[in-house]
Amino acid sequence: MGSDLNILEAQFWAVNDILNKLLNATNATAVLLIDKAGQLITSAGNTSTIDLTAFASLAAADFAATSQLALLIGEKEFSTLFHQGERESLYVCMVESRVILVVIFNSTKATLGLVRVKANQASTELSKIFRAIFEQIERQMKGGLPGLGEDFTQEAESEIDNLFK
Repeated sequence: MGSDLNILEAQFWAVNDILNKLLNATNATAVLLIDKAGQLITSAGNTSTIDLTAFASLAAADFAATSQLALLIGEKEFSTLFHQGERESLYVCMVESRVILVVIFNSTKATLGLVRVKANQASTELSKIFRAIFEQIERQMKGGLPGLGEDFTQEAESEIDNLFK
């Protein structure tokens, strides 16, 4: 189990490294990774003025709604979204069908073309890492959790039953 944690920690730092490189290469304000359920995974850059919980939830909902729009016009999905504001813009793309990459950038400091190219490169790198993470989790789910054998499961179920007697 300890080696699994070390691998996940190494993958976490690799993900953060990719986000920081993307942040610097694009001169973005912030870069965020969000799961499809709307939970923030990690971020890089200046997020001090953002309600990250609300932002993550809304970004996931935005992507889900846009996916439904794609279906309505006969597309499987839209893999990227772009929202342009007066000062700040968002470039959003899906990584491995489970993770949303959001780049928040100031249009006077970065161009959409640069952000798109660099975000796609980062997405490719992140895909490799997340694919490995998802495969590792799937293997652990199929093999059961280490150290929690059948005896533990039976004992836990028995204790839970005793609580409700």
